Amino acid sequence: MNWKLPAVCLLCTLATAQPRDLARDLDNVARTATVMVDGDICLRIQTERSRGFMFKEDPKDPYLASDNYDVEHEAFTRTKKTLIRLSRLCPLACDVNLWLPLDASKSRVQVMIRNVHEMSSFWKWGVLHQPMPPEMKRVLDTGERVTVSGPGGKVSVLAPVRNSLDDIVALVEVVAQQRVDPQENVK
Repeated sequence: MNWKLPAVCLLCTLATAQPRDLARDLDNVARTATVMVDGDICLRIQTERSRGFMFKEDPKDPYLASDNYDVEHEAFTRTKKTLIRLSRLCPLACDVNLWLPLDASKSRVQVMIRNVHEMSSFWKWGVLHQPMPPEMKRVLDTGERVTVSGPGGKVSVLAPVRNSLDDIVALVEVVAQQRVDPQENVK
């Protein structure tokens, strides 16, 4: 009989609780990421050697660029740890991914770091770089945070990453799902 009262109170609380505003939660993490992620370090993640292979094609080796992808480990690890810590600010399972434009025209983008749950509203499995989505270009051009509804019930907030000169050099994607499917990202 002693367990009934707490159980009833829990059910009443759950029944009257307001649903979480996922976009607001992600936006708070994205806002924090803008001041915590160091753009100067982000620009040092990919090695010069790796960038040299980025657009090379070889009919005998379709994976030439991917096979030669390489990072400067200290910059990569420092940034990845920061992104993981930021993801822990979200009340739900979320990822904070780092994206970098590949050229001054911002026509192409590369996901530099993905995280634990491998969620993204933009990344296509196995693709090293891809055309710049308009939402990402908007963030890079204006510095505004942009909220995007993605496939599979994903919600992403894109936020700028700045260097020490206050130039926008990259962006983060803070992403989560309303209903998590543990098999969705398993290939």
